[in-house]
Amino acid sequence: MERFLHAVSVFINHLAAVHWELLAIAVACHMTKVACVARAWRNAVAASYPDTEVRWSTMYGGYLIGVGINAIIPARAGDAVKLVVVKRRVDGSTYPTLAATLVLLNLFDMVVALLLLVWASQSGLLPNLHIIKRLRAFDTDWFLEHPRETLIVLGVLLLAGLIAGIWAWRKVVAFKERVSLGFAALRDRDYYVRHVVPWQAADWTLRVVTIYFFLRAFSITATAKNALLVQVSSGLSTVFPFSPSGIGTAQALIVTVLHDVASRTAILAFSVGMQITLIAVNVALGFLAMGIMLGTFDWRGHTAAEDAAER
Repeated sequence: MERFLHAVSVFINHLAAVHWELLAIAVACHMTKVACVARAWRNAVAASYPDTEVRWSTMYGGYLIGVGINAIIPARAGDAVKLVVVKRRVDGSTYPTLAATLVLLNLFDMVVALLLLVWASQSGLLPNLHIIKRLRAFDTDWFLEHPRETLIVLGVLLLAGLIAGIWAWRKVVAFKERVSLGFAALRDRDYYVRHVVPWQAADWTLRVVTIYFFLRAFSITATAKNALLVQVSSGLSTVFPFSPSGIGTAQALIVTVLHDVASRTAILAFSVGMQITLIAVNVALGFLAMGIMLGTFDWRGHTAAEDAAER
């Protein structure tokens, strides 16, 4: 935690050098990116429920709430909340189907992320495993210092997930049907290519454009290569979501991959500044959507009440 607080102090000391107009462009790109993801999700859900009106405003609001909660709470708690919010507002929808539509979107994300990871790795742009192990980030320290215990924890989690998945798949026919329904857009290849892929492609394009303008805002050499490296590093930092928004790991990785681009303090200021800005924007948008859609900021109580009302 002390290392992260030091990184924040470095960012504060660099505030005077920030180009605020470029920072505003980066924020606008990020907000547009979120809208694109919500549109892709809306279209995936609409394919699963062709006879039901699926409003984009509903999906957008629910997605914003999830993004806002994920920004401040680890383990992607916001994903569960947005499912609850959307389920009550899409007639006839079920949790397995809605969750499956998110998995569908994640498949595209995984393919693109893997391609970028392979590119960065094959190009020798990523640090090797020995260097990664020496990176000090408060959210990964314990796991790097206790590799055996970490493997045991991961193994137990994977085994539990596998057993739960196999049990549900074999024992609950209705569950299988509902999960399958969530992939309706993928089975209609023409629909998927025309109504889901373009929005997800726009999402990934805007991710890189957002980072590009953040680099410029903090006077770091802004190139497509550097923006892509930051994107890969940010993606790796969220593989194990033990801290909100991957705070800690992201800074350590970005400082390492951009070590020959600018000074360590400049890169640290950029990394922390970008992350703090995005967290602030996500929280603001999320809680604004929460206030409009739920009429309260007590998302825990409201979610529990809505879930109970379904039973």
